[in-house]
Amino acid sequence: MNEAARETDVLVIGGGPAGMMAAIRAAMRGRSVVLLEKNQRVGAKLDITGGGRCNIANDEPDVRALLSRYGDASEFLFSAFARFGLPEARTFFESRGMPLVTQARQRMFPKSEHAPAVTKLLKKAMQESGVAVETDMRVTELSLSDDGSIATVTCADGTRFAPHSVVLATGGLSHPETGSTGDGFRWLARLGHAVHEPNPSIVPLETDPSDDWIPQLAGTSLSFMKISFYSEGKRAFSKTGKLLFTHFGISGPLILNSAKQVGDLLMNGPVAAAIDLYPDTEFDALERRVRAAFDANKNKEVKNLLPSILPAGMANAIIAQHVIADVKTPVHSVTKEERRALVHVMKALPLTIVGRMGMDRAVVSDGGVDLSEVDTRTFRSKKIPNLFLVGDILHISRPSGGYSLQLCWTSGAVAGDNA
Repeated sequence: MNEAARETDVLVIGGGPAGMMAAIRAAMRGRSVVLLEKNQRVGAKLDITGGGRCNIANDEPDVRALLSRYGDASEFLFSAFARFGLPEARTFFESRGMPLVTQARQRMFPKSEHAPAVTKLLKKAMQESGVAVETDMRVTELSLSDDGSIATVTCADGTRFAPHSVVLATGGLSHPETGSTGDGFRWLARLGHAVHEPNPSIVPLETDPSDDWIPQLAGTSLSFMKISFYSEGKRAFSKTGKLLFTHFGISGPLILNSAKQVGDLLMNGPVAAAIDLYPDTEFDALERRVRAAFDANKNKEVKNLLPSILPAGMANAIIAQHVIADVKTPVHSVTKEERRALVHVMKALPLTIVGRMGMDRAVVSDGGVDLSEVDTRTFRSKKIPNLFLVGDILHISRPSGGYSLQLCWTSGAVAGDNA
């Protein structure tokens, strides 16, 4: 015989940043709150975010400028960000003893740059506010009552809950090793929500194996580069920022924030790209600089001169382009045409993109519930009256740089204030 369902005011499903914030805010209002996490611990994905440093928010004081980074979703989010935006998130963490610092591109981090410290802070806040956290609890079913609200939530071990409100915070599909396996998407589709198919939106790019110089540069980063992407012979777009070479292709903030647009271009086949190693230097000025270096080192072999005129680690990449037939040639024997070809490659190092990496390497995936089906003033479902949807369960595209976690803090807090 099944035991009676356990009653609670608010049941939060998912122990990521949005779920923990929702649980804390609901408990601070005096509600009885149970948080269910299918892993053995909460915050598994949060602990590795930002390369383990935790890019906790973006320090953009202009709300409209901040919201513009959420694309088409921005029009839905003004009310929520007015209730709990960047100032409130900053206060939440700093008032609990976690100083924050702002770094390049307005990215905000804990001063410790230690992501697990953020999880620790949230766990302590849940404990202090009275949230009952239950781990190793995998939800298998959400059952509706006759009025269309969620009546019971059932777990794999047979435990059932009868919540007044449910906050669904199961995340998207990025980093599935942390438990983000799309459970929430499947439940919501069965419950009648329109769910956009998830795709890796902030993800490294895979290059053509014929660009065999790229794996040789794995681990090399370039701090300020411009990359242009081409489709069907025409430049589609360009972006500037930090780039990282990997054993499978290219990554880093510049690439992660280009991946969604590149994914659209890939629908038409492989995408040509070119890296400008000197985006702040015009071609003619760079040619003069190279000529001066050649004139000052006439008797050196080309391969020994290149490291002094290129960003660190890039000599072999340039050599691989074969613009100078024999890099053991003395500099004084290099022709004017070869030298000019070298400058062209420095301004447009060619490579070919053949795909985006999968969900296992994605920082963020898009997909999820269409915002037209959510009251984003409260994050309550318009279809299921006692269901709240937060974080990556929502179909909101955004770049890297703290925007994803800010969305978690905002949606979680607003849902917790209303559940």
